[in-house]
Amino acid sequence: MLALESNKGVRFCDGLSRRDFLQVGALGAGAVGLSLADCAKLDAAGAARANDMHCIVLFLVGGPSHLDTWDPKPSAPDNVRGPFRAIQTNVPGVQVCETFALMAQRANRYAIVRSVHHRAAPIHETGHQLMQTGRLCQSGLEQPHYGAVVSQMRGPRQTGMPPFMVVPAPIGNTGVSISHGQGAGYLGARHEPFAPKCDFSVSGFRVADLCTPAGLDPARLQNRKALLDAVDAAQRAYDAEGYTPRDSAHEGAFNLVFSQQARRAFDVAAESDERRSRYGRNTFGQSCLLARRLVEHGVRLVTVNMFDTVFNNITWDCHADGGALGVTLNDYRDTLCPMFDRAYSALLDDLNERGMLDNTLVVAMGEFGRTPLLNSRGGRDHWPGVWSILFAGGRVRGGQVIGSSDRTGAEPRDRPVSPAQVAATVYRGLGIDLGARLPGPDNRLLSITDAQPIDELFR
Repeated sequence: MLALESNKGVRFCDGLSRRDFLQVGALGAGAVGLSLADCAKLDAAGAARANDMHCIVLFLVGGPSHLDTWDPKPSAPDNVRGPFRAIQTNVPGVQVCETFALMAQRANRYAIVRSVHHRAAPIHETGHQLMQTGRLCQSGLEQPHYGAVVSQMRGPRQTGMPPFMVVPAPIGNTGVSISHGQGAGYLGARHEPFAPKCDFSVSGFRVADLCTPAGLDPARLQNRKALLDAVDAAQRAYDAEGYTPRDSAHEGAFNLVFSQQARRAFDVAAESDERRSRYGRNTFGQSCLLARRLVEHGVRLVTVNMFDTVFNNITWDCHADGGALGVTLNDYRDTLCPMFDRAYSALLDDLNERGMLDNTLVVAMGEFGRTPLLNSRGGRDHWPGVWSILFAGGRVRGGQVIGSSDRTGAEPRDRPVSPAQVAATVYRGLGIDLGARLPGPDNRLLSITDAQPIDELFR
């Protein structure tokens, strides 16, 4: 994945170098993990469970409107409430917007935190950093994503798969040339996520096709033969060109993509048509299915980016400005909410059916909320004053709402939750020691988090 530095600017998707195709974290020696001796000193069952935890982060690029998703205000004025009705879920007293009919039937499986907020600049990139690392980049020091911390603390499993992956592609241009918080930061290249920026379904592709900015789109993997033929062709092309990896981490990633384990993990076409359809035959739905397969094959943390930009696409960024930022709340009703409703519900069902939900933490979040008042065009603008995120799986107690916003959804009314607390909660859910230190620049040891987790979230 691209190493984005806050003081040097960002190379956007159309500026990717060909050598950026494969980068991976923690495949080399030196990763810190739990040894058998360490485990013997701990409660055996607890240690085993903690080490067996996975995480899927669904990052909803663009920032969903809390008022039009999981924090409806049915009694607010029209210019606050928006166009959607609130509906009752299967948990008494908990409502969501009418566009989430499937989620309403499964509210007992997830928790809603309705009081997340921050006071940094109301731009996408600060929210990306805060919500995926718990901190902002400061003085050129880029903070590590949750997955990079897990990579440092636990290392890869004995499956040949990397500990940290991003699918279908990293976040690209969202307006400002600073880090999006999806890299390893000061932990270094060893812990960068593996981001397979390729589309294995394109017939007759060249080596260059493996570097397409569109990334790996699981929605286009229609059959197993297309995947295997593409990988075989890529390997032959690399062999013919005398490809030489630039370092040990890059070599590990290069070998990984051609391994039998990786082929099995990426082979979403091996799933039944019925299961693939349950997730939705679109990039986000199939990426959620791929995430399930990846954790099933040994990846510790997978981030699914619902989008990689906010421009010229239907995303959660509902300014209703027209042009490159033309998304309206009609797009929420017709496309975005049904897409998320279907994929999220299918993911929780699938994990539960496979006995994986108890050891897979699922976090769904955007970078901020949207303005309480509809703008003059009927859209909503950036609003970090308060918004809602979702937790499920792992040791999360579903069927609860933590915190609340005020009557217009402008700020927290009670139990305010900061991004640092969200980070601490993710680490607690994964069994990471919150008092542990990470190796920083100049041999400094840096704390994992600055806050306490949302303890009431867990059973």
